[in-house]
Amino acid sequence: MKLTELLRGDRLHLSFEVFPPKTSTAFEDVRAAVEEIAALRPSFVSVTYGAGGGTSEFTLSIAEDILRTQHVPTLAHLTCVSSTRETVRERIAAMKQAGIENVMALRGDLTPELMNTDRSKWDYRYAIELVRDLKESGADFCIGGACYPEKHPESADSVEDIIHLKEKVDAGCEFLTTQMFFDNNLLYRYLYRIREKGIEVPVIPGIMPITNAKQVERAIRLSGSFMPTRFRSLVDKFGSSPAAMKQAGIIYATDQIIDLYANGVKNVHVYTMNKPDVAASILKNLSDILG
Repeated sequence: MKLTELLRGDRLHLSFEVFPPKTSTAFEDVRAAVEEIAALRPSFVSVTYGAGGGTSEFTLSIAEDILRTQHVPTLAHLTCVSSTRETVRERIAAMKQAGIENVMALRGDLTPELMNTDRSKWDYRYAIELVRDLKESGADFCIGGACYPEKHPESADSVEDIIHLKEKVDAGCEFLTTQMFFDNNLLYRYLYRIREKGIEVPVIPGIMPITNAKQVERAIRLSGSFMPTRFRSLVDKFGSSPAAMKQAGIIYATDQIIDLYANGVKNVHVYTMNKPDVAASILKNLSDILG
């Protein structure tokens, strides 16, 4: 099922994100965790793609496995950073052959090695180029893209960031998923700004449950996420106790989701970090709300 069809209507949707293993030796453990998460029957499961395309084979295998064994709609990520057009065409063909209908078109993270290379010679420098190739490939994909309520770390400012986002949507992105955020007011203001600029496609907020204190530093480093005082107090109070921090992090994420639903947001995406127990706890907390 295409996600644009799934996201229509008034029903509330909760989806989960998983990531493939970095090595073949870890594949079975990751697949077992992913199957547990898919068995919870989220609206869809999103399968990420390693930096530089290093896990592309595993991404496709896991996405295909979810479709075949769990019959849950799947969103397969595809990045283009440092890839040739021929490589991307091969990956598009493989996804089409596997029955993948939904693709998340991303530039991909720049590893330290990639940042030190001459990017002017790459076939792809931005996600919009991948979106255009997906549209021109002849494959009937539903194409998603990323957006950043606190602006992309490489954008000069939020105005420039939204201009580029509009270009990406105009090129063929049919829905957007946000980077993680920890203050819902950031999202509400962002939605107002992008709607004002004519970006009308569905926007799915991305929520990451912080279940250990070390994740806070990583979240700030990767996305520059603003940490509200309320959240910082939670980490200061419970960060030294793994069990307490895990419970508090799940409750905080659940509270964000409830607030989003209460304010008219019908679709929320959870970055599960391959933790079935975290996904299950959030679903339990929302059991009567989701119906």
